[in-house]
Amino acid sequence: MAEITAAMVKDLREKTAAGMMDCKKALQATDGNLDAAVTWLREKGLAAVAKKAGRIAAEGLVGIVHEGNVAAMVELNCETDFVAKNPDFQAFVKDLAGTVVKVAPADIDGLAAAPMGGKTVKDMLTDKISTIGENMSLRRLARAEGVLGSYSHMGGSIGVIVELSVADAAKGSSETVKALAKDVAMQIAASSPTILHRSEADAAVIEAEKSIAREKAKADGKPEKILDKIAEGAANKWFADNVLLEQSFVKDDKLTVQKHIEKIAKELGTEISVKAMHRFKVGEGLEKRADDFAAEVAKMAGTA
Repeated sequence: MAEITAAMVKDLREKTAAGMMDCKKALQATDGNLDAAVTWLREKGLAAVAKKAGRIAAEGLVGIVHEGNVAAMVELNCETDFVAKNPDFQAFVKDLAGTVVKVAPADIDGLAAAPMGGKTVKDMLTDKISTIGENMSLRRLARAEGVLGSYSHMGGSIGVIVELSVADAAKGSSETVKALAKDVAMQIAASSPTILHRSEADAAVIEAEKSIAREKAKADGKPEKILDKIAEGAANKWFADNVLLEQSFVKDDKLTVQKHIEKIAKELGTEISVKAMHRFKVGEGLEKRADDFAAEVAKMAGTA
């Protein structure tokens, strides 16, 4: 059996919010396999596992520029929140998004090579690193054209661009559709859906949710004849949490997002659908520095 260390227990506890002894038991039962231990805890109803998009790590900013029927979004990472709040850094991120609007680069490498301020974006970034004194990296970008909605949350900690399809093109520029697009963008920011339609779901993920629900129901003594119903309920719960169109609409939880869109479309006498969504959260999925900043400063000053 693998040795179960305190660090492993701590990591599992952070991922599941389960008790320390339960985490230790889970790791012992799964021979130290972290993913299997998460599943073990969930099957026994001991884990408060929430949908996670990844550990939020690096600092930085998501900048959005939305001009008419074109919108662009860029994430620029830095080392500290202090720099992310720097007006010069914030203006630079906005300029980067504006460059994406104008140049339409295919990827980050294309953006790095794009002209900006008489130089390339790469050279401008190098200058900013030198001036501000902290490492920075261009992480990702998104650009869209058409009937769009955009939303920036908490000064750029989350950015969203959503693309709509409107059957009657003339109505695509109406204030009603603009308001709808903005509302859907805010929905995406608030509820972090992972896919647009349930048909896009990974079948293995759905089967895992069903399996966990069945095992937990068995452990709770539920009769065999209702296990399939419980499993289907778990799958539908996953869809309601993760599928944009099946989420409860944040401004009227009596409706799903899909039903709200259909309601607006009926009022306008046209058909409206969501074509695509782009959601960036600063540092999502990146490893966070665990440095003790005060200790680092003291060390540099020769006092530690």
